[in-house]
Amino acid sequence: MKTLRFSFSYLLALLLLVGHFAQAQSTVSTAKPKGMSKTAKGGIIGGLGGAAGGAILGRVIGGKSGTAKGAILGAVVGGAGGALIGRKMDKQAAELRRDLEGAKVERIGEGIKITFASGILFASNSSSLTPAATGNIDELANTLQKYADTNVVIDGHTDASGSDAINQPLSQRRAQAVANELTAKGVDTSRITATGYGSSQPVADNTSVAGKAANRRVEVAIFANEKMQKAAKRGQL
Repeated sequence: MKTLRFSFSYLLALLLLVGHFAQAQSTVSTAKPKGMSKTAKGGIIGGLGGAAGGAILGRVIGGKSGTAKGAILGAVVGGAGGALIGRKMDKQAAELRRDLEGAKVERIGEGIKITFASGILFASNSSSLTPAATGNIDELANTLQKYADTNVVIDGHTDASGSDAINQPLSQRRAQAVANELTAKGVDTSRITATGYGSSQPVADNTSVAGKAANRRVEVAIFANEKMQKAAKRGQL
């Protein structure tokens, strides 16, 4: 029965998303025939009910890799306020794409997801940032200070080589190393949450070299904090 209720929640979330998406497409189509902006999509996702809808969608969209997405989608405001936040995030994401070398920067809902391959940040089996990685994280810190009204979630991940008795603490240390560098460059500690997940959230096949490389990563989720959310709801962003 519990599994049935959980599956029904997934189905309901998907149906709501499809319904909102279809409605928004018909509304936007005359003004923007080529499709919806990230800002508009963020407003639609917000209609699914804040943290509860975001948590479900984060898992549906990302599967086991949905932690960062879930954090972003769980913080959505939706509506006009969500659109205002989306515009701010569009600008921030553009700057991050320009400044971060070797990182994948994605706009998701009303937030930003950044993926760093662990090989870019750390030597094998190490949680010490390389000199090149430090420069990259420092650029991220500069942007986070410029856009101060956001929260930051940092997730560390490994491949499945070895046991999670080793992998989980390594992933935690790597996430914390990124957090420590950000705070050393002036980002407020209260904005940051760092967590290690070991090999529990693969994004690729752990039986191949390429798959293992993809699974060794650090993900950063950036989304509006309570102050920004309140300002957006008042239309004051």
